[in-house]
Amino acid sequence: MQSSTAASTSSPAPTNIVRIIGAASLGTMIEWYDFYLFGSLTAIIASKFFTTTDPNKDILLWLAVFATGFLVRPFGALVFGRLGDIIGRKYTFLITMTIMGLGTALIGLLPTAATLGVIAPLILVVLRLAQGLALGGEYGGAATYIAEHAPADKRGYYTSFIQVTATAGFFLSLIVILVTRQALGEAVFADWGWRIPFLMSFLLVAVSLYIRLSMAESPLYARLKAAGKTSKNPLVESFVNPENRKLVILALFGATAGQGVVWYTGQFYALFFLQNILKTDLGTSYIIVSIALLLGVPFFVIVGSLSDRIGRKKIILTGCLVAAICYIPIYMGMKTFGPWVDPTVLDAAARVANPNYSPAALVILVFIQVLFVTMVYGPIAAFLVELFPTRIRYTSMSLPYHIGNGWFGGLLPVIATALVTAFAPTKTTPSPLGENYIYVGLSFPIIVALMTVVVGSIYLKESKGLHFEGASAEPATGSEPMPSPAGGAK
Repeated sequence: MQSSTAASTSSPAPTNIVRIIGAASLGTMIEWYDFYLFGSLTAIIASKFFTTTDPNKDILLWLAVFATGFLVRPFGALVFGRLGDIIGRKYTFLITMTIMGLGTALIGLLPTAATLGVIAPLILVVLRLAQGLALGGEYGGAATYIAEHAPADKRGYYTSFIQVTATAGFFLSLIVILVTRQALGEAVFADWGWRIPFLMSFLLVAVSLYIRLSMAESPLYARLKAAGKTSKNPLVESFVNPENRKLVILALFGATAGQGVVWYTGQFYALFFLQNILKTDLGTSYIIVSIALLLGVPFFVIVGSLSDRIGRKKIILTGCLVAAICYIPIYMGMKTFGPWVDPTVLDAAARVANPNYSPAALVILVFIQVLFVTMVYGPIAAFLVELFPTRIRYTSMSLPYHIGNGWFGGLLPVIATALVTAFAPTKTTPSPLGENYIYVGLSFPIIVALMTVVVGSIYLKESKGLHFEGASAEPATGSEPMPSPAGGAK
């Protein structure tokens, strides 16, 4: 556990902390904006890079490429986490942001399969891998940077602002897509206008780089480096050291895995369910999710601040538990208020309009899911940074975060879609689950969230209020005392 020596005396002035949060959060928001464009435009541009003649197969291939970015995020966490602990937080997330922005902008310039043939999707995969690697290094740097500037009693509050950036990036991507479609018209947007949101990344990244270049290094890391106590091999210290390795594993299964699936269910699967299961109009579904996200944004900060008073762990695990219990009733409610009486009817012409159809009710039901997201996501940055010592914090916290969010959370849309498809009826064979097959995809987030509740409840204890040791106060080994798996001091 970190030292109990007060660290708040060296905390930055309020105006400085606002600037610090703004600079770190802006770049992270842009990276999420870049990342979400790829998922949000699936239905429109999948067939431009994959030409199987079956739109559903094209979408599955596009989602598979989308998933590659999630798969490599933990590797990005290792690569850039190591750099962040060796050369510093600031310069590392300048690199990640540049890679992410260029990768996104190049997708906007990439010729389609009609021009390049099979080369087009291959280049797309490479760019997507670059995006995933960069995002794997971005979050840990930004979260660590803010946390190492924040006083211990406000760490949950200050780091919660960076938690807003994922929702803000998603929301920004939806706004840009809707505005561009409205300005150009459906036909032009589908033809070439979809490139404009990707190309906007050039401008957004330039602005963020300009702001981030003026930032100073984290004071804790700067003192550690000046004292010559930075880690020479963060990967070994993080994952070969048995005590720290155990903490990494417990952080994954006792916190970030459940947090990841709850987050992606509320912000991604809800949109997928509206569009592909309930057959809600594309524009209407975007508006429903956008309103719900906008209503939920303040709660990230509210929950983060609350975690400074009552603790991170209990809020995160309560969010996982309540989400697991409520998902089935919520999604049954979404069907009740969806546009069709029975959306499982395969023949679109045979569907009957639902007299109970209510976009307002759908907004409320998605908003409830967003509240679950704020409970698990608002305190997670503070929780993770408090688990690990300064010299290896970037590396140690980044890996469990990106496995939890990149693999458990990021693969949720693909896994849930595969489950629904496996139980879906065909034109000749009814589903063994009847109309309820549309809910089978929820089994994945429910199981993972419950697993996290069990592991986290047993093996992890509270971390709020811990004070990071400065370099001058650290022991001769350069390492802060490790917290025990149960959260108590050694």
